[in-house]
Amino acid sequence: MKLSRITAFSSSLLVAAVLALTGAVSAQAAQSAAVDYVALGDSYSSGLGSGGYDSASGACKRTPKAYPALWAAAHSPSTFAFTACSGARTGDVTAGQLAPLGAATDLVSISIGGNDAGFADVMTTCVLQSEATCVSRINQARGYIDSTLPGNLDSVYTAIRSKAPAARVVVLGYPRFYQLGGSCVAGLSEKERTAINNASDYLNAATAKRAADHGFTFVDVAGAFTGHEICSGSAWLHSVNWLNIGESYHPTAAGQSGGYLPSFASAV
Repeated sequence: MKLSRITAFSSSLLVAAVLALTGAVSAQAAQSAAVDYVALGDSYSSGLGSGGYDSASGACKRTPKAYPALWAAAHSPSTFAFTACSGARTGDVTAGQLAPLGAATDLVSISIGGNDAGFADVMTTCVLQSEATCVSRINQARGYIDSTLPGNLDSVYTAIRSKAPAARVVVLGYPRFYQLGGSCVAGLSEKERTAINNASDYLNAATAKRAADHGFTFVDVAGAFTGHEICSGSAWLHSVNWLNIGESYHPTAAGQSGGYLPSFASAV
């Protein structure tokens, strides 16, 4: 009789544990499904370089291979608005990307600042001109990051918070472009590659500071791309592509799914 009571008690505990676990999983699923997610930003968020672009997005080059769309596909949020656009600067975000934000928005992602700092022109200068001119242009970009970019980031971050006061905002940075001492035998000098990597770190540090001051989460993706930079032999970034110049120095589909997606997911 005593054994039967112990068995019954143990069974009750097991049933309770299973019900509690099932309830927790159901609650977690419901919480995930209830998320209203808005993806903002530039080409690193729209997915330029990944291919498979949505023709309706035009020059914005949005693609289901970009990390915001991949995350949404995996988590089935209740709403998903994808307004990131290739070439966007901070002013473009505030002027044209914030309409989906609202009081119900739970989650926002954004990568922005690289175009403000002129990184596309930096790379064009470095590829086409001398080492000295390349380094000079990089220093000019660093000066802009010091003098002007913080105010631009403040403006866009303030606008996001104003329109989505309850949202968790995740700001993603940029990878380093080059593996130093890597497999590249031509192209830029090691000094140029080092200066470009350092400038990316400099941009990320400035962005992280502004994000933190607004209570946002900053995600540094450089670690996720380590071993997959240009010159690594397993690159998740396009090098200069003369047949499709716009995709140069942007993540491949593998860079979005293997670099940006897990970085974003871990922050969420």
